Amino acid sequence: MGLLTFSINVTLDGCVDHREGIADDETHAHFTHLLDQSGAMLWGRTTYEMMEDYWPLVARGEVDAPPALREWALSLETKPKYVVSATRSDFPWTNSHHLVGELRTAVQELKDKTPGGVLVGSGKLATELDRLGLIDEYKFLVHPMITGHGPTLYQGGLPGTRRLELISAVPLSNGAVAMHYRRAD
Repeated sequence: MGLLTFSINVTLDGCVDHREGIADDETHAHFTHLLDQSGAMLWGRTTYEMMEDYWPLVARGEVDAPPALREWALSLETKPKYVVSATRSDFPWTNSHHLVGELRTAVQELKDKTPGGVLVGSGKLATELDRLGLIDEYKFLVHPMITGHGPTLYQGGLPGTRRLELISAVPLSNGAVAMHYRRAD
């Protein structure tokens, strides 16, 4: 059984807006490495839709992009992508699949069949998965900024506190810190 890992960019005040954070080569290389270490991606519909029109173009070379972004796009292109959605069932991007059924059961089955682990990259979906006790690890890239706006991590709240064990904290030269935690409870 693979681990379910929640990974996202977050500012010091908890903002997870995709337009915030440092979007440089080092950041993209960090996330490409995480993606390459995982067996699959798991997204909510909104995250999928934010990415489906742009990244395939970068992977095919139809959009001019620096090498680090192209590597990220190529990794995304080949990686299995599972999408949770109650309003959409057609996901045409290469290797994309609709995750159907009751959420707890469907995600547990995905974990069971993905020994390389599943990387969750959607904030709202991760909150729901955490409520269900399905997230095993957290890999946050904490950016050195305060945005003063949302959306924020766990904006919808959790039923209780999650105790975590620090696995590693690796500073990047751009000032961000890659934090890796595992559930302790």
